[in-house]
Amino acid sequence: MSSQAPLIDRFARRITYLRLSVTDRCDLRCAYCMPERMEFLPKAEVLTLEELHRLSLRFIARGVRKIRLTGGEPLVRRDMMDLVRALGRKLGDGLDELTLTTNGTRLTEFADDLAAAGVKRINVSLDTLDRGAFAKLSRRDMLPQVLEGIAAAKAAGLRVKINAVALKDINEAEIPGLIEWAHGAGHDMTLIEVMPLGEIEGDRFDHYLPLDAVRRDLETRWTLTDSDARSGGPARYVDIAETGGRLGFITPLTGNFCAGCNRVRVTATGQLYMCLGGEGRVDLRAALRSDNPDSALSECFARAMGEKQERHSFVIDRPGSAPAVSRHMSTTGG
Repeated sequence: MSSQAPLIDRFARRITYLRLSVTDRCDLRCAYCMPERMEFLPKAEVLTLEELHRLSLRFIARGVRKIRLTGGEPLVRRDMMDLVRALGRKLGDGLDELTLTTNGTRLTEFADDLAAAGVKRINVSLDTLDRGAFAKLSRRDMLPQVLEGIAAAKAAGLRVKINAVALKDINEAEIPGLIEWAHGAGHDMTLIEVMPLGEIEGDRFDHYLPLDAVRRDLETRWTLTDSDARSGGPARYVDIAETGGRLGFITPLTGNFCAGCNRVRVTATGQLYMCLGGEGRVDLRAALRSDNPDSALSECFARAMGEKQERHSFVIDRPGSAPAVSRHMSTTGG
């Protein structure tokens, strides 16, 4: 495989989307994502910002057109804006879009800088508008900061999409109100099924809410029309006539979307995961730090494309089920 050839896997899927984690650390402790006493990576194992930049340039040279910076919470990493600015200079020069997923707690501080660096839209993870429920779910009383951050992002000219994990008996009853709030503020919204990643204190089965059931409930309230809109990821969208907004569904359990997979994930330690739902990985950090990084990275990319699996096998079908993979979402990158 040429060092400049597009990244195409053995199922003829072209990789154009990189989700790049800059840290596994987060200032929240959402119960479905990680335990309260989460053990984070030693800083020595994490790629430097320069290494993250160099790696990103290699992916862009191989046909990646969109990069999403993730975590953990990406904005908790010191000097993260230096990386955003550096990647922003590639927009229009191989890169079509630079964006990030955030919990919103630090957007008030960074929204203007993100917009100035060329970021046009962001995803904000927000599962509830109830302060008590938010504090219980995230184990931190920070909803006011999140809402202020979302407002700051909008004021800075960023398009905001709200991401909410649908959770039975936690935010299930609040979903229609959350949609109305998001659409009323001019934000699109996406609902996500809880994913069986990493051990947590509770049982995900207790709170697994299939989105096909959520859609049926919403259709008793509103008129949902399938949309051809795509954001480059796995979400499938509907337009809601009554709210005037767009709603996405990410359905790793009830509606497998792997046939059109165009993305890979790289962790903050440089581990390339070809599939969120698989354990297969390739060590890009070792390649980056080798005597001949260009050749070593090319070999890693070739191996990754040859090993990328056809589909994930997420299942939450009974109480006490073990997670599909052992690592947490914050470790892989959201």
